[in-house]
Amino acid sequence: MSTPTPTPTSARPAARSLLDLPGQAHVAEGPLDLNGMYLAHHAFRRDLRNFAAAARSTPVEEAGVWRALAVRWEQFSGILHHHHTTEDDVLWPQLLDLVDAAGDADGRATLEAMESEHAVIDPMLAACAEGFAAMADRPDAATRDRLAECTATARDTLSDHMGHEERDALPLVQSLLSEEGWERVEKAAGEGKSARDLMFLVPWVADGLDRDQLETAYRSVGQAFRVMVALTRRRYARRDAVSFRFA
Repeated sequence: MSTPTPTPTSARPAARSLLDLPGQAHVAEGPLDLNGMYLAHHAFRRDLRNFAAAARSTPVEEAGVWRALAVRWEQFSGILHHHHTTEDDVLWPQLLDLVDAAGDADGRATLEAMESEHAVIDPMLAACAEGFAAMADRPDAATRDRLAECTATARDTLSDHMGHEERDALPLVQSLLSEEGWERVEKAAGEGKSARDLMFLVPWVADGLDRDQLETAYRSVGQAFRVMVALTRRRYARRDAVSFRFA
């Protein structure tokens, strides 16, 4: 198998209109449409803030809210797990081949750090899942306090990781990866989604975006996304109002 090489600059398409969303550490300019990545990061940041606030502020006796939070955490963590799996299995391996071919030791160190940070994050997310499940089953103040600490740590750790990725790893994507390579990543990211999954995923991605940001998202994802947002966002908002009632 031949060693992959970067696409020559002269053969690459023009730079895309890329989102710069609240909390985002950097916009990696270049020919690839990374808006799907930035949209996911925005949604992860938003949810992590909401979960940390809810874990701290939801009264112990609000059993229905804790049950809703436990379900909502499962939805969030499922999306995040798939996101990280796509990076670990499809994105980083392609880039590792490219940085090695270029003799880029700093690039390799960045990508190895991405994988190491995922390994730290996974048990943290599992601990939060256990805490929400426990509060849904047998809520008590001590469990809530531990969960508040766990979700705050997850919020801060994941925010640091996403910032690191935006500053250092995504510029490597723009400078080295071909359109075909990025299409493989996006295909893997979209695999395994049922209609039920999309009923949650679509309004989840759109939540918190202003009109201009939504228009950019529609251009990136496609006009079917606009229709699905219109059909699903009210139901999503009603359910989130229960989950994050005290956030």
